[in-house]
Amino acid sequence: MWGFLAALLSGALMSIQGVFNTEVTKQSSLWVSTGWVQLSAFLVCVAAWLFSGRDSVSVLWQVSPKYMLLGGVIGAFITVTVIQSMGALGPAKAVMVIVVSQLAVAYMIELLGIFGVEKQPFEWRKIMGMLICAAGIVIFKWQN
Repeated sequence: MWGFLAALLSGALMSIQGVFNTEVTKQSSLWVSTGWVQLSAFLVCVAAWLFSGRDSVSVLWQVSPKYMLLGGVIGAFITVTVIQSMGALGPAKAVMVIVVSQLAVAYMIELLGIFGVEKQPFEWRKIMGMLICAAGIVIFKWQN
């Protein structure tokens, strides 16, 4: 149950963050806004680390494979692309497309068993679910 609630909270926070970041970008610039997002996130993480345990940071260098350490780099580009998509499409349309893209890529990762994820069998119902989500975007975007 906690996982479901955390996912709901994550989605809500991503939508709010995307709107905030888009507005900051309008008043500054794309890379200034993105840098601020990453810096402020870093500061929150440092504060949480100071108050919650202080595990050794050096364990990061033991992570294998090393490409798994690229999450922050990917995070910067997520911030940039969310800002750009929300500015171009509006929050609701952008989030719908983002979620369908996340779902499709996550399913491919499971199907192929890449990045250390346990390989899952192909299921037509999951493809149908994604197609229904994609149809939802078309219906949502549809104008008279």
